[in-house]
Amino acid sequence: MTIKHTVAVSSIPVGCRTYSVGEGSEAAFKALWHSAKSELPSEFLQYVQHVLFSRHSPTGDMACFPCPLREQEAAAALKALEGCAAAAIADVRCMKRGQKISVNLETVTCFLMSAYITNIDGLDKSSPKVKEQIPDTDLNQAQSNLYRRLSAGLYETRNPGEYYHIHGSLEATTTLNMIGLPAFLPDVNDYHQCINIIEGAVKQFSAAELDALNQKYRQAGVPVLTSARYQRSAHGRTMTSLPLFTVRPLGQHTPPMSLPMTADGPSQCLEGLRVIELCRVIAGPTIGRSLAAHGASVLKITSSQLPDVPFFQVDVNTGKHTTSLHLKDPDDLAIFEDLLTTADVIIDGYRPGAVAALGYRPEDLAARAAQRGRGIVYVAEDCFGGTEIGAEWAGRPGWQQIADCVTGVAWEQGWFMGLDEPVIPPFPMSDYGTGCVGTIAALSGIYRRATEGGSWICRTSLSQYDTFLLSLGTYPADVQDKLRREHDPRFFELRHNDSVDEIGGRALRSMKALHPTLFVDKWMQSAYSEGFGGTVAWPKEPLEVEGLKIGHVRPTRPNGFDKPTWEDWEKDETLLNV
Repeated sequence: MTIKHTVAVSSIPVGCRTYSVGEGSEAAFKALWHSAKSELPSEFLQYVQHVLFSRHSPTGDMACFPCPLREQEAAAALKALEGCAAAAIADVRCMKRGQKISVNLETVTCFLMSAYITNIDGLDKSSPKVKEQIPDTDLNQAQSNLYRRLSAGLYETRNPGEYYHIHGSLEATTTLNMIGLPAFLPDVNDYHQCINIIEGAVKQFSAAELDALNQKYRQAGVPVLTSARYQRSAHGRTMTSLPLFTVRPLGQHTPPMSLPMTADGPSQCLEGLRVIELCRVIAGPTIGRSLAAHGASVLKITSSQLPDVPFFQVDVNTGKHTTSLHLKDPDDLAIFEDLLTTADVIIDGYRPGAVAALGYRPEDLAARAAQRGRGIVYVAEDCFGGTEIGAEWAGRPGWQQIADCVTGVAWEQGWFMGLDEPVIPPFPMSDYGTGCVGTIAALSGIYRRATEGGSWICRTSLSQYDTFLLSLGTYPADVQDKLRREHDPRFFELRHNDSVDEIGGRALRSMKALHPTLFVDKWMQSAYSEGFGGTVAWPKEPLEVEGLKIGHVRPTRPNGFDKPTWEDWEKDETLLNV
C-alpha cells in the first residue's frame, strides 16, 4: 500500500507538507480493513498491499474542507477497500487483469461534494433556473420556500446550551404544526426572520419534549449530542458491539451462484447482475450508483406518491434505470413481483420495517430465493443502525444531518469553528461515506453468494459511518489552524441555526477560491441526459482497478423515467473510456 505522487515532490510549496492526506488515507485504510475484517471475505484482504493513493496536484494531498474530521481520508480508504472487493470478484469471474488498485485523491474530494458540483448545462443545485429541467418530486412542498425548508434545522431548545435537530425536509407541515407553527407563512421570506420564528417555537420545548413529539408524530429528529454523550447513551453503548457493517447468512442454503455470463465476456466485475434499489435522497442511492459503476443493472424503484428531493436525483441516479411503482396498487405490485423473480440484489434505504410492512421481509425474500435455487443479497442502509441487535433507536427515521447531530459530528464542527455550539458540517459527506460502506457490504454479500452460496443480509447506517469517521480523530492542531486561516472568514460567521444550504454554499465559495484545481473539467465527466433534457456533468469515479472498467454506461435521469423491465436497456460503453 503506497501513495503515488504524479507530481514531483519539489513542486509542493514549502510549508504544505506538514500533513499528507495520502498518508492519512493509508492510515485510515489500515484501520478500516482491520476493523471490518470479521465481515470481509479473506480474498478481499489479499489486495490491500496493492492499493495506491494517487494525486495529480498538491491540492490532492491537502486537507481541503473547512472541517476538523478526516472525511477525505475516510472516503479514500473506503474506495480503496471497494477496489479490493472488485478485484476479488473479478478473480471469481476469471477476468484477466493486473493487480494495481488506485484511488485518486482529488476525485475523492469532488465525490464528497458531488451534490453541489453536479450540474445540468452548467446549472448546479443553487441555480433557480435548474428547477425548470427537473420534475418536481417535492410532493409535500417541503422545499417550496425558505420558511418550509428551514423546518429541517438545528435549533436551541428551552434549556440554554441544549440543541435539537428537527427534520421536516420531506414533510414540513407535520414538523411545523408539531411545534405550534402554521404550515405556510407566505409573507415571510427573510432568511433570518424564518430562523427566528422557527427557533422561537423550538425554544418552547426541551429536547426530551421534542423527542416525545417526534415519536408521536413519526418525524425524524434528535437531541444534538457530543460523541462522549452518544457513547454513553443506551443506543451508543449497544452499537459498540457492531462493526462498521455486518454481512450475515440469511435463510436456507442455496448453491454457489456464479455471476451471469455475457456474450463477449465482462469488462466490468458486476456486469449481468440485477439490482433493485428501494431508496430516496443520497446515502442508499449512492450504493446503487456505485454498483452501477461496476456494471450492475440497477433499477431504482420509487413511488409517484412518495416525495423525494428533486436535485439529488441528478447526482445519484447516474448509471441506473429508474421506474415508478406504487406497491399498494395491485397492478404495480404484480410488476414488482415479476421484477423480483430475477433480481440478485435488493437495496433498502427506508426506515427499518417500512419495506417489510409491504410484505417483503428479508427472511421472506430469502425463502423465495431458496425456492428458485438462487440466493439474494439484501442490503439495508438506515440512519441509526442496530436493527440486528435490537438497539434502542434502531427503528427511528433519520437522515444525514440527524446522524451527524446524534453521534457528535456536529459538535466537532462547531468547536472547530470556535463556537461552543454544534454546526452541521458542509456538504452531505456522511451520506456519501455511508454509501461507500454499503457498497463494500453489498460486494461482500455478492462475493459470498458466488463462492459459498445462500442468501446474505448486509446492514450499515449513517451512525456507523460517523462512528468510524470519529474514530479516525480530528486533524492535528496545526492543520486545523491552517484551515481556519485560509478559508473564507464568512464561513466562520455561521452559527448552529444556519441552514445546510447556507453552510454548503459558503463552503463551496471558499473551496473554489482556495482550491480552484478541484473545479476544472479534468475531474468531471459529461453526457447528454434525455431525461433531464440537457448535458449533465458529474465527478468521475475516484477508483481504478487494473484490467477492469469502472464507470457508468448510461447518463442520469429523473425518478420514474423508464419502463419497469430488465429488458432492452440502452448502453453507451464510450462513457467508460473517458
